Amino acid sequence: MRPRHHLLVVAAACALAACSTTGEKTAPTMSSPTPASPGTSAAKSAAVNLASASGSLVSGKLSLVPMGDGVHITGEIGGLGAGQTHAIHVHEKGDCSAADASSAGGHFNPAGSAHGRAGTAVHHAGDMDNIVANAQGLAKINIHLTGVTLGGGAANDIAGRAVIVHAAPDDYRSQPSGNAGARVACGIITPKM
Repeated sequence: MRPRHHLLVVAAACALAACSTTGEKTAPTMSSPTPASPGTSAAKSAAVNLASASGSLVSGKLSLVPMGDGVHITGEIGGLGAGQTHAIHVHEKGDCSAADASSAGGHFNPAGSAHGRAGTAVHHAGDMDNIVANAQGLAKINIHLTGVTLGGGAANDIAGRAVIVHAAPDDYRSQPSGNAGARVACGIITPKM
């Protein structure tokens, strides 16, 4: 009976050692996400119906899907000036109720960064590159917004926030919003679960 007891103790010790070794190996893969993109997207997709603001005729539809290190945005925006360049940003509040869309607040900026060009070291999470309308005033959108999630409630979650199209291009320098002019369209990012 004594030898059997000894074998059970050895077997239990080996099992415990194997568990602790496995835990040590998995710890790095279970670490927190990088500060640039905390959280995981909970929504599979979202839609934005852009409606005119500030007396413009600008409107459009956007589709958003989580992809890689952020959210990919596609769609079309019409009613823009032929061949003109316009700024587009995610803004902090999902509120387009004001006639000039000022109810959407400033650019979405959970990290408290300075405004800049998307893809550079310093920029707001909601900063995107300018869009250009064709000769018919239509802009086809194909933008990848990095470092954000779609749904899930993380600090960098853009679900429920607003997308704003501006009358002028973003200069990527002026603070806090790139001197992009009036808000000519606004739409709320509405997730589809």
